This record gives sequence, C-alpha cells and structure tokens, in this order.
Amino acid sequence: MSKPLTTPGEGFHPHLHARPHTPQADSGTPLRSRLHHIRADTLDGDTAQTGGMRRFAAVSGRTVGSEKLWMGQTHVAPGTSSSDHHHGESETAIYVVSGHPEFVFLDDSDDHPEEIRLRTAPGDYIFVPPFVPHREENPDLREEAVVVIARSTQEAVVVNLPRLYALRPEAPAAE
Repeated sequence: MSKPLTTPGEGFHPHLHARPHTPQADSGTPLRSRLHHIRADTLDGDTAQTGGMRRFAAVSGRTVGSEKLWMGQTHVAPGTSSSDHHHGESETAIYVVSGHPEFVFLDDSDDHPEEIRLRTAPGDYIFVPPFVPHREENPDLREEAVVVIARSTQEAVVVNLPRLYALRPEAPAAE
C-alpha cells in the first residue's frame, strides 16, 4: 500500500492559515478559517442602492470577509421600475426567486439601437456583464419580485445613470 500524499485534514487548504493579515470575527476566530451561516433575518440593508428597489447583502467583505464575491437579495416592489444603472467592473449573476421581473437594456450592436426587455419567471437566471447599463422592472401590480444576486466584487458596486445608454470606451487622446 502506498503512503498517503497528505495527512488527513492537512494540506487541503494551506492558504487559510498562511495569510499574514486575516480578518477576525468578534470571537477572535479568523474569518477565513470557518464557514459562515447568514440567516435570512440578518441580511444587511446598508449597501449600495438604486431607486425603485432595495438590496440586501448576505455575503460581502464587510459581512463575512469575502475578498472576491458579493451575494445578496434584491426586492422590487409591485408596479415599480428601478433607476437605470450599471455595476462597474462586476460581473453579475441573477437568479429569480419569485415574481416576474423584467430586465431592460439597450442593444446598440448595430446602427439602430433597440431597447431589449428580458421577461423572467422563478428559476430563471440573468447574466449582466461589467459596465452594461440596465434596469429592473416589476410590472406585476400585486406581487413583489425577489432575486438573488452574486457579483464578482467584494461589495455591491452600483453606478446610477441619468438614462439607459450603452457606455463606449473613450477614444485615446490626440497627441
């Protein structure tokens, strides 16, 4: 029988204990060396917001010490539309929990820009690339729409915009 490559329980996550500056929980336990349970009734509403909706953080740099991920919920009231916005360099994944929210963006990939409306149902997913302006709408006059959001940044990056338009890279300055 060959010798095991590692001792059980060792070597699988060596980076967890080798971090020079690991955040600590109130108990003094390093935040990066344990699992975190975020109860539904403890979501943090003190996060970046957009008019017409309410975001709640579950997993973030502030709540659990995450370094590359933000996750939470967004609630869009019945008959409401959010402000136009984008999420900076964040990639955003959205899972529809309840309701039938609609996600609106401007497709300007040809000479005739067109407003596109993605109509969703519970169980659907939406992917929002970095810097893509959009808005969420809830056309249902009775039911709140709730979605779970995951972002590739540590906090909820939100840049509110005056209108729905596609951002274009800036042209290099003339020399």
